[in-house]
Amino acid sequence: MKSKKTSVLAITAIAVMLAVVSVAGIPESNAAKTKMCEVTITNLTPGQPITPPLLVTHAKDAGFFTVGEMANNGIQQLAENGNPEPLVEMLQDKSGIVDIVQGTVPLIPANDPGNTGLSHSETFVVSSEGNMRYLSFASMLVCTNDGFAGIDSVKLPIKQWTVYAEAYDARTEMNTEDFADMVPPCQDAIGVTSDDEGTGASNPAIAEDGVIIPHPGIMGGEDLLENVHAWGNPVVKIDIVRMK
Repeated sequence: MKSKKTSVLAITAIAVMLAVVSVAGIPESNAAKTKMCEVTITNLTPGQPITPPLLVTHAKDAGFFTVGEMANNGIQQLAENGNPEPLVEMLQDKSGIVDIVQGTVPLIPANDPGNTGLSHSETFVVSSEGNMRYLSFASMLVCTNDGFAGIDSVKLPIKQWTVYAEAYDARTEMNTEDFADMVPPCQDAIGVTSDDEGTGASNPAIAEDGVIIPHPGIMGGEDLLENVHAWGNPVVKIDIVRMK
């Protein structure tokens, strides 16, 4: 099993290469129909770093996850291993996608418990076109087995509004709450010391074959602590402002 380096920035290596802004790919005849929005993603949790945000604008029926349905491979890899590459590749091949924007650094809790110097909030610019003006978002909750924050197919506003992302359980991996089964940036990002190296690969021995559900939260199991890693919903605030 391949391990990731135990650094809070290790989880961003793929994201840096995959930052995509697809406005340039919109046909010239549709350029006048293109609208831009600023989207600010803010981590609201006290003890959960989130992976670099993935923002996608698309047609109404082109979202990438649905509560109550099985997670696709892209969501599985993001939710288990913090790896956005399979999901980005899937979206690049999917019809109805306008823009894919990927952050480059994790967003940590506002109190920065691991003294990382990283921010808890970041602003991105996304484009939409005509009726294809729906926004979906996902980031892994790093200190979980397969938890993620997300919104699915939220209509972009005429002016501005704020929406909130809940925490979801992809249910592709059992919630062992063991650092050995989690991506190692969890420990660095929250200032916890552990002998478990962690992993950036899925483990078939703890695979789960369920559907996406609201996350049940931290139970206080093997290594995770309710008073450190737990959260209250919502977990992410999303401010959307239409640009003139």
